[in-house]
Amino acid sequence: MSATPPTGTSLRVSTLSQTGPTEFSLRPEAAELSDLAAALGVDGLRKLSFTGQLKPQGNADWQLKARLGATVIQPCVVTLEPVTTRIDTEVVRIFVQDYSETDAPEIEMPEDDSIEPLGIWIDPAIVMEESLALAVPEYPRKEGAAAETVRVTEPGKTPMSDEEARPFAGLAALKEQLSNDDGE
Repeated sequence: MSATPPTGTSLRVSTLSQTGPTEFSLRPEAAELSDLAAALGVDGLRKLSFTGQLKPQGNADWQLKARLGATVIQPCVVTLEPVTTRIDTEVVRIFVQDYSETDAPEIEMPEDDSIEPLGIWIDPAIVMEESLALAVPEYPRKEGAAAETVRVTEPGKTPMSDEEARPFAGLAALKEQLSNDDGE
């Protein structure tokens, strides 16, 4: 077992307090923010903070409970103009000593996605990066931005509408026609 931590933010489980919480507070510097923004594929990242505590849970497990805060700048999916999003979220992870994964090719997702395997080290920075990646909006949209409808077809033909493209649009029209025939 290595006594050298894998990263500067890693906490060795055997040295954590067994009787009370171990506090942590991460506020990455500008260079780290730039690297993380590039890894996440966003234009900018500001005011990133991850503050919380690790505390024992039961005889051998650990709970990480923290507050993630960040300001993310991304291009709007419609206009490509910068969109600034503030993220403030609670993060909870349970590190379990008796964690087991199955090697089966198809498995169901566990109901509790906050459970992690417990190793020799717990790294709050890794949890921060994972939580931030999950919290960043996938399709940021500037307020008031709306996608335009584009219809393309061969010259001389009428473009298909969204309604006509729906798989049951023809059945709805047929049903309406049949009900009109029955009513006559």
